[in-house]
Amino acid sequence: MAEHWTATDWGSTEHWKFVPYDAPTPGPGEITVRVHAAGMNPADRKHVSAPRLGVAMPVSIGYEISGEITAIGPDTIIGSGPAQIGDEVLAFRIRGGYATEVTIPAEKAFAKPPALTHPAAANLLLAGTTAAEMLTVTRVQAGETILLHGASGAVGVSVLQQAAHRGVRVIGTASADRFDEVRRFGGVPVAYGEGLVDRARDAADGEISAALDAVGTDEAVDVSLELVAVRDRVVTIAAAARARAEEFRWIVGSAPDSARFRDSIRGELVNLAGRGMLEVPVARTYPLAEALEATRFLAEEHPGGKIALIP
Repeated sequence: MAEHWTATDWGSTEHWKFVPYDAPTPGPGEITVRVHAAGMNPADRKHVSAPRLGVAMPVSIGYEISGEITAIGPDTIIGSGPAQIGDEVLAFRIRGGYATEVTIPAEKAFAKPPALTHPAAANLLLAGTTAAEMLTVTRVQAGETILLHGASGAVGVSVLQQAAHRGVRVIGTASADRFDEVRRFGGVPVAYGEGLVDRARDAADGEISAALDAVGTDEAVDVSLELVAVRDRVVTIAAAARARAEEFRWIVGSAPDSARFRDSIRGELVNLAGRGMLEVPVARTYPLAEALEATRFLAEEHPGGKIALIP
């Protein structure tokens, strides 16, 4: 019998339970995956912390996995094409990834590149598709210089690599102890805090064409709006209220346009990762049964990379 984590009520993780369950037999268009790693994201906790329209408890937790196909429904192909039992896959935008085994829509799964470990593969696409959308909606072009807030975080590191692939120069905010990480992925680091506007201008040595905010602080928004004249070339994933009030871009994966874009870009990102052009730094792994401790670490610390749960 499989096991998985579910939230039995809205609120804190005290309502999360690790329980046995039977993964459904896959029907047409579905596969069952033995999970080798479950990716962790702040959204995993956020989305069960307060009631959401149309969502009833209990809720199975986790949006990203990497693992091995154990069953395939009739007349079924996965997102990257034909597959068979035993193939290794990664999957994104699923439900119930914090599990030993899970049955999912086959189109959510892609063949796992051999170069990626399971913990890295399980953390590729949520951050990666978010980063890709931030670059796309701000119309970033080769030769431009952009400002990125939160450059050493999961989304930020993916932005740095995707921007480098596009020929874009990135000025990235980070704490001083994370400067080497920003440089490793092609960015020019600047410290956040008082005087950021001047430091960013000096580092850019020219026009800053767009600003991407992955942290949501007032400082990040204020500096972005001061340095970038065109409001629709400023985007945030974390300061929704200010974006609505001051009419710059805010994106969230649950919005229909965002969901369509993020689904459309999955294959390209998997391909980049397979070619060694998109790395997923993994800071730590935890046993699946210790998901609560891992969630606390993710919420309270600065991991310095992604976290994965290992069944």
